[in-house]
Amino acid sequence: MVDSICLFEGIYYSRLLPLVYFRPTYDLRCGILTLREKVQHYFHNTSISLHCREYLSDLVKQQNPGSLVNEIKGKSCLFINGRVIADSKLAEQLSTDTDTMFVKGETIIAARVSGSKLNSLNLRLKDLFTFSDFNDLSKKEVDAKVIHYPWDLVSNNGEQLISDFNLLTSKVAGSKIKGRVYPGAHLLNQESIFIDEGAKVKPGVVLDAEEGPIYIGKDAKIFPNAVIEGPAFIGNKSSIKIGAKIYENTSIGEVCKVGGEVEGSIIHSYSNKQHDGFLGHAYLGMWVNLGADTNNSDLKNNYGSVKVIINGELVDSGSMFVGLTMGDHSKCAINTMFNTGTVVGVSSNIFGSGFPKKYVPSFSWGGAESMTSYDIEKALDVAKCVMSRRKINLTEAEEKVFREIFNMTSEERKKLGIS
Repeated sequence: MVDSICLFEGIYYSRLLPLVYFRPTYDLRCGILTLREKVQHYFHNTSISLHCREYLSDLVKQQNPGSLVNEIKGKSCLFINGRVIADSKLAEQLSTDTDTMFVKGETIIAARVSGSKLNSLNLRLKDLFTFSDFNDLSKKEVDAKVIHYPWDLVSNNGEQLISDFNLLTSKVAGSKIKGRVYPGAHLLNQESIFIDEGAKVKPGVVLDAEEGPIYIGKDAKIFPNAVIEGPAFIGNKSSIKIGAKIYENTSIGEVCKVGGEVEGSIIHSYSNKQHDGFLGHAYLGMWVNLGADTNNSDLKNNYGSVKVIINGELVDSGSMFVGLTMGDHSKCAINTMFNTGTVVGVSSNIFGSGFPKKYVPSFSWGGAESMTSYDIEKALDVAKCVMSRRKINLTEAEEKVFREIFNMTSEERKKLGIS
């Protein structure tokens, strides 16, 4: 047993940019739950503190009142990598009373630390952890799933949807249908469908759970003639528009509006893809808006492995299917087309004909023909306007993070000729 758990960020968080500019790695969604929520479920008897990059600390404290941020209390602590997908098997493997570093190959999965070693780590919690921080501990190889790149979240999503569904519904008493299902809606394999209180499933809807479960959150609305194939998740207060086609392995977080065709994708929360158009094998952050008839490619014409630009380097995903990765607060206009494996940073605005470049840095304004730097004050004004429509105010801590990201990414824009 340990006194506490600390979810930590290591130096390889940068492989998950732009998705983690506004959040720690453990707040990414995979399945129904975020990586952090999985840890909280499987280690529910132990208090959890949060370690993050220093510029995020005020925001993380604001979002998690009562939680320790970049601080540890107690005489022993189990540090868990924020990129780990926790499960019951991992919880068993990490159970130890001796100081140990748990690894998978060259990746730190977790480390149990106590005594003077813990005291020394507590003094440098404003830094990112590396392998060397735990290298003097005895090592033990464990079997664990780790997220290295954005497409790992997408490729693991189907399996995690099933796992999370079973976790969340295993103790549900009575019927799993708590919301309202209108006459004329069709539920296939109803035992694998959960509809929470306040949710509405309108006439003509097909919920097909024959190949995997479907979880519909509180106050969600599924409009007439929409089709959802499981495994799938629709978050609290989200709307699936008339005639939408939501294919398997899709997670749509809280307060989203989604229409058209979506396959094998994750929409984190508070984002809109209301209209026709295809979104496949993609990950969208928060406060994203895709204009009508936006389409992304997720498959190359030669069926080859998709290469994606990560931190200025071309990385072979090893996957045939990789779609759009788009950071928080980014938008695109009607009829926008994204090539296979395109990455768009945070707070960018894409418009115009043709395909934009496969990498669009944060705070960019333009399209295929040209790009300029998006003025930070205008970007903040838009963010405030968008958030206010959901009755949410942009806080001082969020604005501080906005400005920090703008400054952090300025050199990248200059290198790419965006001024």
